[in-house]
Amino acid sequence: MEMHFIFSDKVVLLFDFWKVHSPAGMAVSVLVVLLLAVLYESIKFAKIKLLYQTLVNMPTSTSERPEGTDQDSSSSESPLVSRPRFRWVLSHFGQSLMHVAQVVIGYFIMLAVMSYNTWIFLGVVLGAALGYYLSYPLLSID
Repeated sequence: MEMHFIFSDKVVLLFDFWKVHSPAGMAVSVLVVLLLAVLYESIKFAKIKLLYQTLVNMPTSTSERPEGTDQDSSSSESPLVSRPRFRWVLSHFGQSLMHVAQVVIGYFIMLAVMSYNTWIFLGVVLGAALGYYLSYPLLSID
């Protein structure tokens, strides 16, 4: 088996049914891999943004409770305590789902690169660069 990058329009990517036999098929495959790399970078920035938004919106101390509430209450599951905790659980669940999607897409991208096709490799590199370029302005934390 060849273990170096080659320029070719014939390759099998990820699955047996994704066989490329023509320049047009290679162009479509490079575009698909490029979009996967853009999606990978976008998910990475979305996870960061979600964590930041969650942390900003969480109460930082018990002094932020509204007046008139009993702070020495024996009930540890008051609505004021459980609502931020519930938001944190939802945010953590969302981040976990995004992490799983990012890992799966990352492995697909890695396996595509391991086809040792130069065009596919360039599609991944350009997709990662384009994804970073498009996603980074969305990270602007105000």
